[in-house]
Amino acid sequence: MRHEPQHSEIKKCAGVRKLTPAYVSCLCSWRCVSKSSMRTYTRAFTPGGTFFFTVNLADRSKALLTNYIVELRESVRKVRDTHPFHIDAMVVLPEHLHAIWTLPSGDTDYPSRWALIKAGFSRKLSKTEHISVSRSKKGERGIWQRRYWEHQIRDENDFARHVDYIHYNPVKHGYVQSPCDWAHSSIHRFVREGCLPPDWGADYIPMESTLWGEPA
Repeated sequence: MRHEPQHSEIKKCAGVRKLTPAYVSCLCSWRCVSKSSMRTYTRAFTPGGTFFFTVNLADRSKALLTNYIVELRESVRKVRDTHPFHIDAMVVLPEHLHAIWTLPSGDTDYPSRWALIKAGFSRKLSKTEHISVSRSKKGERGIWQRRYWEHQIRDENDFARHVDYIHYNPVKHGYVQSPCDWAHSSIHRFVREGCLPPDWGADYIPMESTLWGEPA
């Protein structure tokens, strides 16, 4: 059963959302915070919600997402042009990605956006993947897992945990020693805008009790 949404005081810092002291205290005490605006984190499938996603390749032994990162970015860009949404945080690993989106006011349709992103990316790749009989009958490719993980962000602490998880994910999977060493991550935007220090992650302790939508 979902909890009632709580208010979170946020301001935009050139595209980066700066949170209240609850987030500041769990990252770095020097971050600037404003109380000039407020938003409410709403329930899943209610207009203007904020969501965490995990999206996986069907074959997790492949590295299609980083090998074809330009094509993935172009697919995301085209969908954002026609179906706007704000990317609060994102990381792309070889075989899966994590993202936090905030939809526009009055909008609930993240499933269509993901379907368009997946389809746009798939069209740019040659048909070399295994395609099951059921997918073939439906005219589907075999690049993405059909389902994906979605979590409704409930409050500022929930937001903070998921942003941290996104930025630490390349370290968790052993690709780099520091979050900032991974190229395909929104942590560089957070650092550039002064929202996180360049060495963030040195003292981060992953919260494995939380479900993230990916294999351990």
